[in-house]
Amino acid sequence: MPFIEESVLLELHKDIDKAQIINERLLDQIKIKNKELKKSKIQRNFLAGITGLFLIGALAITSFTAGLSKSNNYENSNNLLVSIDSLEAHKARIDNLRQQNEELSLVKEFYLAKNFLEKEKIYSVQIKSFVDNNVTLASEALTNTLFVKTNPFYSYSLGNFETLQEAQKFRKQLVDLGFNDAFVASYKEGKRLQIEDPY
Repeated sequence: MPFIEESVLLELHKDIDKAQIINERLLDQIKIKNKELKKSKIQRNFLAGITGLFLIGALAITSFTAGLSKSNNYENSNNLLVSIDSLEAHKARIDNLRQQNEELSLVKEFYLAKNFLEKEKIYSVQIKSFVDNNVTLASEALTNTLFVKTNPFYSYSLGNFETLQEAQKFRKQLVDLGFNDAFVASYKEGKRLQIEDPY
């Protein structure tokens, strides 16, 4: 069995922990954006109602003042121009809210796809098996690390790969580091399916 210095293992775990913290921060940002999206929907509906009332009011004022003198018509046309400018500002705000909504939809679709992929078959490189489940090498919460019970052993695997070729390439790197017994296995929903061809 190859020897990994504790400092190298700690650095690997730090890198994995950093990636996990970044993922958690991104999830928090998505939650915040979802809240903002809900608020923006309420604001958009509210603005649409106000805009509708504003248009009705502007039309009522315009029709009421249509019979007045020429000087009054000039003042009303200035008021109408101000109203149209205000309408343009509201339209621009609504367009901006729509764009934000589309961006949040893309983020939501990404996380839905991620959840879907978790139910798909993945590949990982098993580097060690233990009789007891007292592995103190890493926490089970680490990403890209699998601890799976394969009777009567507990296996320790590194990496989560979508394709067999990626896992085989990673296995070769681990063999080059001295993990000569490493092999590729496929997993689905946390259970090992089979041992795959290492090449």
